[in-house]
Amino acid sequence: MNIQFYQKLTLLDYPSKTACTVFTYGCNLRCPFCHNALLVTQPADEKVDENEFFSFLEKRKGLLDGVCITGGEPLIQPDIADFIKKIKDMGYLVKLDTNGCFPKKLEELLKSGNLDYVAMDIKNSPEKYAFTCGLESVDISKINKSVELLKNSGVDFEFRTTAVKEFHSAESFTEIGKWLNGDFKYFIQSFKDSGNTIEKGLSAFSAEELLSFKNAALPYLPRVELRGV
Repeated sequence: MNIQFYQKLTLLDYPSKTACTVFTYGCNLRCPFCHNALLVTQPADEKVDENEFFSFLEKRKGLLDGVCITGGEPLIQPDIADFIKKIKDMGYLVKLDTNGCFPKKLEELLKSGNLDYVAMDIKNSPEKYAFTCGLESVDISKINKSVELLKNSGVDFEFRTTAVKEFHSAESFTEIGKWLNGDFKYFIQSFKDSGNTIEKGLSAFSAEELLSFKNAALPYLPRVELRGV
């Protein structure tokens, strides 16, 4: 596993759980608003040794509920399944963050029983997907496949969209609502400029604007909530 670093404690990344967060290197997308740009474009000089990380987990047994695995995009890691199984075998819950571009790998992990929670990014409406991902094209059929896998998996999950002024509007969330359409957790996240984004000068919406986006999605996504407002 290409672990760039890990956060020893988070009360936010895993809903209602005490966890640590592992950050993996590399991503197939180039979302301009990515707040972990260096994990996408510039690896650290030295990655974290897996033995060090598992030694840390051994010492935190009984203190942490789970492990969040994020990136970058964790599913590009060739040994992600083995890594997750080792964590589960130690008695921890596992939450995976993914962009949904690798449905075959996601399906294998869901079937393994080693995932307890999945958070999948929904970048925008299908028509604006590639533009929002910083690419010329995105295979939306793979995103659709991942959406359906999660809906039918029996594993706890959420979909989430980071709202950025340069990429989203109320219409975006109406279209996302029509597309996803179901009774499950969906979060609209407020963009925060970490100072480490791929593209500079991007803007956040006001709380009032985000509320209007929630209202635009509500007819199709009855459990939509705002996050980071």
